[in-house]
Amino acid sequence: MAILNVTPDSFSDGGRYFSSAAAIGRARQFMDDGADIIDIGGESTRPGATKVSWQEEWSRISDVIRGVSKSDVLLSVDTYHVETAERAADLGVSIINCVYEEYVPAILTLKERFEDLKFVVPSKCISLVKERGFLEDAYIDPMIGFGTTREEDIELLKSIPQLSKMAKTLIGVSRKRIVKHLATQKYAFDAASSVALALWAVMQGASCVRVHDVRETCAALRTIASF
Repeated sequence: MAILNVTPDSFSDGGRYFSSAAAIGRARQFMDDGADIIDIGGESTRPGATKVSWQEEWSRISDVIRGVSKSDVLLSVDTYHVETAERAADLGVSIINCVYEEYVPAILTLKERFEDLKFVVPSKCISLVKERGFLEDAYIDPMIGFGTTREEDIELLKSIPQLSKMAKTLIGVSRKRIVKHLATQKYAFDAASSVALALWAVMQGASCVRVHDVRETCAALRTIASF
């Protein structure tokens, strides 16, 4: 899953792909690099980021979705706004990636209208997903780096084998603080460290890794898959 931030303020690449043209070009590069899913986000989820209305969010991403909707990759939208999720599904988006637990029930109700919609949900919502019978269609995301300490992040990483027995597991650690912590880096993010952690997650049972460095991650995954 390739990360496409159509935002001015994301922690890693905010502003670089804020225009629709730049974002569509980046998406096409991700396809060439080997991405299976492109996760399009119109609002930064970094700590302290300014929240935006669904109207503003939709204005940022709608043309991008239309620009890549005919591609062979799956499209995902990173949102907690029901209005955005509905409109994205109408344009053919097949995954709704909701990072805020309190909004998950509203997002899950979309399954009643869109038969093939999948969901990425926080592990805290496992009981809710079970109650509604969505577990077989959902990815579980343990939400590494969302209000957690580095020690808690390590415990979440260690939970991957257990989570993977329950459902498809999605791991997003790319360029997060846990990567710098484990690699003992002080300054800039190093792609190699994020790739290494993505590989480790897959080897522990993760079904999908959400990454910024698509070309490098795909090359590494292809290498270990050959053994």
